[in-house]
Amino acid sequence: MNIETSHSDDIAKLRNVFRTNISSGGAYESVLGYSRAVRVGMHVHVSGTCASAEFENASTYEQAKAVLDTIGGALEKAGAHFSDVVRTVIYLRDINDAEAVAKAHFEVFGDIRPAATLVQVTSMLRHWQRVEIEAYAICTADL
Repeated sequence: MNIETSHSDDIAKLRNVFRTNISSGGAYESVLGYSRAVRVGMHVHVSGTCASAEFENASTYEQAKAVLDTIGGALEKAGAHFSDVVRTVIYLRDINDAEAVAKAHFEVFGDIRPAATLVQVTSMLRHWQRVEIEAYAICTADL
């Protein structure tokens, strides 16, 4: 086995990996300079996502469902699915809302079982936002 050739082949494959930025049209994407999701090769990173203003008076469960819908749309635009998600990170304003968010998370990921972290934070961008979720996926589908 020629190790140099194998290594060179790996480097060539890495050079052919493309980056795709996915926008959801969120107001802060152009202000903060971020994308809702970024796909590089098989990896998809979905930014921390909160519910939109139409959910200002919604329950934590309803906000979590809305967040997961937004994440699902971003994954789809990236050529991925919820089944490709390997990790989620959940930020809660009030840890007492963990059960409500867990319910929404389980409805989407109960059979998938990604690695997950849930932590309490002191604040979100808007005073009424209760939950923010990030997702990371590894997919084999082409864009």
